[in-house]
Amino acid sequence: MNPRLLLALLPLLLTPLAQAADCANASTQTAMNQCAAQQHQAADKELNTLYQRITQRLKDNPDGKKLLVSAQRAWVAFRDAECGFAASGVAGGSVYPLIYSNCTTDLTKARVEAFKTYLKCQEGDLSCPVPGN
Repeated sequence: MNPRLLLALLPLLLTPLAQAADCANASTQTAMNQCAAQQHQAADKELNTLYQRITQRLKDNPDGKKLLVSAQRAWVAFRDAECGFAASGVAGGSVYPLIYSNCTTDLTKARVEAFKTYLKCQEGDLSCPVPGN
């Protein structure tokens, strides 16, 4: 790669890191909204990783996998509707993205914990829908 091009692109490459570091000191509504969105993205990424692990464990159980997909779609619809309602008091305002993102992050983190529980199932536990390792 051309060294001049790399130097020109360096600030763009470091910008996400700088923005992430500023979240602790976010003082504008825009910055707080961006930080809340970043937190949701991180939680969603963890959720997707766990979801993939669960679907992998269900590879020999197509009916169970189908139920998981259905449950996850319903959960996403619930999360979005619930957070739309929770943030409705500030609809149209500049704080709406913050309130909405905080809600989706909280619900996503709760779903992450549920998925982690599924991944700890012990062999022979009939109350657990995900087979152990």
